[in-house]
Amino acid sequence: MHTVTGRCHCGAVEFEVDLDHEIDSQHVRRCNCSLCRRKGALMSGAPKERLRVTKGADMLSVYQWNTNIAEHYFCKNCGIYTHHFRRSDPTQCGFNVACIEGIDSLSFGEVDVFDGASLSLEEA
Repeated sequence: MHTVTGRCHCGAVEFEVDLDHEIDSQHVRRCNCSLCRRKGALMSGAPKERLRVTKGADMLSVYQWNTNIAEHYFCKNCGIYTHHFRRSDPTQCGFNVACIEGIDSLSFGEVDVFDGASLSLEEA
């Protein structure tokens, strides 16, 4: 297991995630739900308890809609999406790969797309 660190654009929010995998093309994805399509983020994931906000928790704003199960976090200052807790599996979190230090999120080329748009409430 190894720990990666990330931050929003302005540096007000910082977080760590303990991973048992590398951040590579096999472990990143996009989602086609209405929110993720618009934010266009490249994400990776881990069990929820492995993500820690280490700075600026008070600078985070949460966005919820529809079932109000998923929680999407953004820096109040710069607006960057840092992480979310998933509706489809509330034990998991997703995080913005572009926030991780030393990662070029544009270097992955094509990545898998999670079909969040078709996920029914029964599957959540």
